[in-house]
Amino acid sequence: MKIAITLALLATAAATPALAQETTLPHLEAHGARHTLIVDGKPFLMLGAQVNNSSNYPAALPAVWPLLDRLHANTVEVPVAWQQIEPVEGQFDFSFVQTLLDQARAHDKRVVLLWFGTWKNTSPSYTPDWVKLDNRRFPRMKTRTGADHGTLSAMFRTTLEADKRAFVALMRYLKDHDPQNTVILVQPENETGSYRNPRDYGAVANALFAKPVPAALAKALGKPVGTWTALFGAQADRAFNTWHTAAYVNEIAAAGKAVKPLPMYVNAALAGPSNVPDPDGVASGGPQQDVLPIWKAAAPAIDFEAPDIYDGKAPDVLAYLDAYARPDNALMVPEIGNAEAFARFFWAALGRGAIGYAPFGMDETGYYNYPLGAKALDAPTLDAIADKYALLAPIASDWATIAATHPTWGVAKGEDGTAQSTTMGDWTITAGFGEWQFGQKSWSWIKSEPPEWANRPVGGGVVAQLSADSFLVMGDHVRFDFAGRTGGPANGMIVRVEEGTLKNGTWVTSRVWNGDQTDYGLNIIDRPVLLRVTMGHFR
Repeated sequence: MKIAITLALLATAAATPALAQETTLPHLEAHGARHTLIVDGKPFLMLGAQVNNSSNYPAALPAVWPLLDRLHANTVEVPVAWQQIEPVEGQFDFSFVQTLLDQARAHDKRVVLLWFGTWKNTSPSYTPDWVKLDNRRFPRMKTRTGADHGTLSAMFRTTLEADKRAFVALMRYLKDHDPQNTVILVQPENETGSYRNPRDYGAVANALFAKPVPAALAKALGKPVGTWTALFGAQADRAFNTWHTAAYVNEIAAAGKAVKPLPMYVNAALAGPSNVPDPDGVASGGPQQDVLPIWKAAAPAIDFEAPDIYDGKAPDVLAYLDAYARPDNALMVPEIGNAEAFARFFWAALGRGAIGYAPFGMDETGYYNYPLGAKALDAPTLDAIADKYALLAPIASDWATIAATHPTWGVAKGEDGTAQSTTMGDWTITAGFGEWQFGQKSWSWIKSEPPEWANRPVGGGVVAQLSADSFLVMGDHVRFDFAGRTGGPANGMIVRVEEGTLKNGTWVTSRVWNGDQTDYGLNIIDRPVLLRVTMGHFR
């Protein structure tokens, strides 16, 4: 049954000039504390997947598209390596880029290009041979003892100019060969920074470290100009490296945007979720959550910073999501583990306004990054994310519109399976886990065993508040209970629960839930569904 009423929130959003504006280029728009990725003039939710590092050649692409279709993904993240496009200095080869564009269009997929240049997880492994082997022209960082470190230094113009020239050539190729804007985002560099060496301790770096902190950084942080040590204490070396790394990446991004101004982001090899990390133990210089203010000040050409999440503990993942979901930073998860246990965090990311999400290592080339990810891409592993993407794919633009301007709440099952609650207006919403679809855990008059998923790390959902008494609900392996909030109006109740979908902002009902389907909460188990819940009060 089609409801002959277009959701008011979608009608309102469509009338908002910022959302309705047509544009030839993808771009980001801010709506208070939320952000929207606009593609083809419409809000876009990136249901993504990142291929393995070495799947960036034409021979590997046939192993990519079937799996993306299996996932119901609308976007693929693919590396383009500096060594790949400029094997000989000054001679560029964009044949893979063209093959990627052609095949992505044929398979109706958008592309996020990952530029593997000076840094790939802190390493120069994707630089051309003529860069790797010339340590005089392209110096590595120095350790405290004066030895060469494996990471290229951000202190030298020769390296920056060479990387920038190649990146600009790539962006120029996109400008000339991708008028369709198949590429919607670009990631300049990959997991910048250096492990076990907080900064370059060479002569050039030491001379800069001896100078005061740049006035622009001090102003951005609300601190007086002073030495690095005076302002940052034990984190001084790391703060110094962060500023110079971010400024390096900013110059590359700005030069690329001058050719084709696509949105650009950087990704972080993360620090611990709640502590100030040991500068020797983190990828010093990268955009970890505690140094985001430095990146914001040093790299205004970067549209947002994003977390690469391979820590599968629920409290840690939620802390990362909360740290990057900032009013000045769009939340996107460009990499996350592809094991089944990670899939529940998709709902948590959506509830925090994420513009995109992408498990890593999603192709059929036979490579698996266990223990960070799955041991194999078997059916349960793929279904864990595919079932979610399948539900969102037809309504991705509608959801992106809703999430931009309306309250949302996302939840993922924690390690102990404890129920989680929030209050939205007059209503308290509780997500419970490990429940059968019928009945209550507290029943003692009939014998029952916990469902087989009760002790597995699966389950979660997301709720969007459409109006004071109307909600959209999605999830899997979760029970949602709606009740009047403490101290709120009396006699609150569920008035109507409809299963259905959205089509161009119009709600279409497929059936109404009642009786067993609502008497014990709203139980969404092995197949994600979209529900519209209407609450009310009787008198």
